[in-house]
Amino acid sequence: MSGRRYLIAVAAVGILLAGCSERVGLDTAAPGGSQAAASGPASAVSPQTDPVALIGTWKLAEVAEGAGDILQLTPDKHDGLLLFDSCGVMMGTWRANVDGLFVAGASGRSVSDNDSRKCRPGSEIMTPAWLRRASAFRVEGNSRVLLDDQGGHVARLLPGAKPTPRPNLLPSPSVPVVTDEVRRAFAPAAALPAALTPARRDALLGRWVPVDARPGRFRSGGPYVELLDDGTWRGSDGCNGDGGRWVAGPAGDFLATSGPTTAMGCANVLVGVWLSKAWRAGLDGEVLVLLDAQGGETGRLQRDS
Repeated sequence: MSGRRYLIAVAAVGILLAGCSERVGLDTAAPGGSQAAASGPASAVSPQTDPVALIGTWKLAEVAEGAGDILQLTPDKHDGLLLFDSCGVMMGTWRANVDGLFVAGASGRSVSDNDSRKCRPGSEIMTPAWLRRASAFRVEGNSRVLLDDQGGHVARLLPGAKPTPRPNLLPSPSVPVVTDEVRRAFAPAAALPAALTPARRDALLGRWVPVDARPGRFRSGGPYVELLDDGTWRGSDGCNGDGGRWVAGPAGDFLATSGPTTAMGCANVLVGVWLSKAWRAGLDGEVLVLLDAQGGETGRLQRDS
């Protein structure tokens, strides 16, 4: 393998074109090679579904394809997911909550000039099928198990993995650190207000637009979000395409990732940010209300008529 490499910025299928699942999951030690800088305060989080337990560096096992690859999960909000495989390094984002929901998506990939067909640009190299299937997790002893939306086994994450530094492929591996601030960031989100009905997965499917988007304000159709049954979402802020992955669960649980987007300037509505900051989703009549971890609204959407 030569020293050449290239970086591919990616998004979910259909994201740029668009612009111009319910499931859950014994130790509490610092997981997968992470360094516990401090232990957080006691909480009611179940050890089997503690999202902090996912932070670490893991070796993939019991997976349809990719056994032996190394997955690193850190608290970083931008490139918190790194997948080290035979083709290079995939960068992405991930989210998880105390009810055992998990969602992850790719934001880019650093690829060597490997001549293998599987290493050529395409949707599968960007986000492996097993990672697209993962929508929940469970802690089992020292390992972590990723599950699909039916509770089926996707992959097992084994601790003690150490990715080999690759000077010609960025980014380089580091050691994830768990701090009190990190534990607070993964603490249980505020409960859904009693005035809202929990938005279950089936009720979320479809195309939504901001409630207060004024007609005629945008040149090309205006801002929208479309939540698809395959766990992806696509949309626009009014002039830039956006998209990512999403998952929903009981009690109005909602998590989404957001991928790369274009950067055209306009009086836009950041619907992608609404999704990526949301921890709960509820219905106020026919209006979809997204809320952050503290219970504050990130946005309101209505069905696109």
